[in-house]
Amino acid sequence: MKKTALYDKHVSLGAKIVPFAGFEMPVQYSGVTEEHFAVREKAGLFDVSHMGQFFIEGPGSKDLLQFVTTNNVDALENGKAQYSCLPNENGGIVDDLIVYKIEDDKYFVVVNASNIDKDWNHISKYNTFGAKMTNASDEMSLLAVQGPRATEILQKLTEVNLSEIPYYHFTVGSVAGENNVIISNTGYTGSGGFEIYFNNGSAEKLWDAVMDAGKEEGIIPCGLASRDTLRLEKGFCLYGNDIDDTTSPIEAGLGWITKFDKDFVSKDTFAQQKEEGVTRKLVAFELTDKGVPRHDYPVVDAEGNVIGKVTSGTQSPMKKVGLGLAYVDKPHFKLGSEIFIQVRNKNIPAKVVKAPFV
Repeated sequence: MKKTALYDKHVSLGAKIVPFAGFEMPVQYSGVTEEHFAVREKAGLFDVSHMGQFFIEGPGSKDLLQFVTTNNVDALENGKAQYSCLPNENGGIVDDLIVYKIEDDKYFVVVNASNIDKDWNHISKYNTFGAKMTNASDEMSLLAVQGPRATEILQKLTEVNLSEIPYYHFTVGSVAGENNVIISNTGYTGSGGFEIYFNNGSAEKLWDAVMDAGKEEGIIPCGLASRDTLRLEKGFCLYGNDIDDTTSPIEAGLGWITKFDKDFVSKDTFAQQKEEGVTRKLVAFELTDKGVPRHDYPVVDAEGNVIGKVTSGTQSPMKKVGLGLAYVDKPHFKLGSEIFIQVRNKNIPAKVVKAPFV
């Protein structure tokens, strides 16, 4: 198992460590609910250094990224990021990712930890454009400072004016005396904040600096469990659960990152799905009775026929109800439809709702 540069720090803080995507990662510190509310109301600090980072540069870099991703790289200006996905040749998704444009002919790509090798091989396979590719995943660390107080905490550590960095934009600057830090107004919690990327050697220094700077604001360390409940309340997809090699972006509600004004892998398949409609869709649902939905629980109709399955589910800390995401067959994926989640052989009624939940 791999360890991030902050592994010893997590152990010393008493984090519960679990294997995740080939890494020993902190799943929780003080508890999922406490960490969840800290991020919603104050601030939380996540070590997400297990994520993968690639640099793609040179004259062919934009053409390569245009062809292997669904979103339109032409829409990126220097200092801007975009959410996108890598489609496979069968109309599924290799991974979802964020593409950063550092400057003309220089891009930074952030991928999921479990897919680093898979994504690298997939992009490399299409690199007939002569782009220079560098896998920096083992050399870089990533901290996510998230929550409504995150900006004021991080602002104490940098001369960069964070209020001038719009959502899904970034800059490169100094944080706590460490240079060449990528400071990105992105995150996976829906509560605002920044993600900072830097070399592994600066990891402990920057972790301590952020924690010290955030003492007054009530920042606490957070693990993967609260990261999951936070993203689910906002309806964000998790690769391996809600999207994978067998789901299309059109089915997953990711048509907004699938742009047809360019050529890319599986473009014709997705264009046909968009035009003709799909037979199943990823929907957000809330239970209307007590119960906790979990990954892979069957979804049934009023007669008990299986019409889908839960891909992500939890008891929402904010709403105090069971909610989740599920692929549901037509016509049951319409907003307001009543569906039933099989929880321990009991069919619990639920309603298809619009995400985000909070």
